Amino acid sequence: MIDPDDAGLDAVAPSAEHTSPPKSERSRRLHAIAAASVALIVVLAAVGAWDLLLRSESGMPAGATVQVIIPSRSHSAEIARILAEKGVVPNALMFRILARLSGNDATLKAGTYDLTTGMPYGDVTARLSKGPEMVYDELQVPEGWTIDQIAARVEARTSVTAKDFIGVAKRQAQDPALLAKYPFLRYNKTKSLEGYLFPKTYRIKAGADARQIVEMMLAQFGRETGDLDVSVPQGRGLTPHDVVTMASMIEREARVPAERPVIASVIYNRLAKGMLLEIDATVLFIVGNKTRLLYRDLRVDSPYNTYIVHGLPPGPIASPGLASLEAALRPADTGYYFYVRTGKDGSHTFTQTKVEFLAAKAQAKKGLK
Repeated sequence: MIDPDDAGLDAVAPSAEHTSPPKSERSRRLHAIAAASVALIVVLAAVGAWDLLLRSESGMPAGATVQVIIPSRSHSAEIARILAEKGVVPNALMFRILARLSGNDATLKAGTYDLTTGMPYGDVTARLSKGPEMVYDELQVPEGWTIDQIAARVEARTSVTAKDFIGVAKRQAQDPALLAKYPFLRYNKTKSLEGYLFPKTYRIKAGADARQIVEMMLAQFGRETGDLDVSVPQGRGLTPHDVVTMASMIEREARVPAERPVIASVIYNRLAKGMLLEIDATVLFIVGNKTRLLYRDLRVDSPYNTYIVHGLPPGPIASPGLASLEAALRPADTGYYFYVRTGKDGSHTFTQTKVEFLAAKAQAKKGLK
C-alpha cells in the first residue's frame, strides 16, 4: 500500500530549473542590481555635472589676452556669462558656485580688465574683487618748456586738448581755490601759471582733466621748492615770484650747468645797477623760438622785453628746474655785467665791461670755439 504523501517521490526527481534559489542568493542578486543602478545614476550624474560645471563654453585656447568690460551694477550671473563668453573662465555656472563659496560673489567690481583666457577661477575672482587696474599716461615735461609746449605734449599723450590745458594754465592763476591750496602762488600777480608747472615725468590717470593735470604739476612745484632758502633774494627786495621769474630766464639762457649761478650773478648785478637786463630769452618768449633774433625783435613792445623795460618781466618765461631755482637763490659772487655765447657747447664768455663784451662778441662772430 502506498502512502499518498510519498507518491512519486521515488519515481520522478524534480529538475534544477524549477527549484527556488535560497533566500541569501536572491538578496545578493538584488544588491547587485541595486549597486549597478546606483553606479549608473552616479555616472549619469557625473556626465551631467561635467556638462553643467566643467564643459568649456567658449572653446577658446588658454593663454590669450582679452579685454573684458563688466558693466556697472552687473549681477554675478551676468559677470559669469561675460567671463565665460570671453573664455576667461571655462564655465559660467562653476564660476558662480566658486565665487559664492569663496564669499567673493558680492565683491566683484565693474570696470575694464585685461585678462587671460583659461585663468584659474580663484585668480579671476581675486582680480574682479580688487577692481580694474588704473591706467596711466606718461607725461614728460622737460626743464625750460613753456605752457604752450607743455600743452602740445599733454594733447599728444593724454585725452586733454591743448586748448583746455592752456585755458587753465594761462588764465586761472588768480582762482581763489588755487591760491588757497598753493600759497606760493599769492606772489604771482599775473593770470598765468607760467613757471609753476614743475618739469618732471608724471603718471597721469587716464581720464584726468586739464585742471587735475595742472594741479598735479603745481603740487610737485610745492614739494620741490618747499625747503628752499629765499633769504638772499628777499634781502635784495625780491619776492618768491621774482625768484621763479629769474630762474626761468636762467633756465632758458644756460646751456652749461655750471654757468647757471654765474648767469644769475649777472642778472643780480644789472638789477642792482638799474641796467636793462637785455636777456634774449625774454624776447624769444614774445616772438617765438627762433634760431636768430633780429634787431626789430629787440624793439617789440611788451613788458617781457628786457631790452626796453627795466627790471624783471612780470612773470616767468618757462618752467625752471630745481638747479636754476637754486642758482637764482644763491648766485655766484662776481663782478660780471655781460655775457655772450662763444662756445660750440653753448658756453659763454663773461665780462665786466661792455668793451670786453663787444670784443668777445666780435670774436664769436668769427666762429665759436
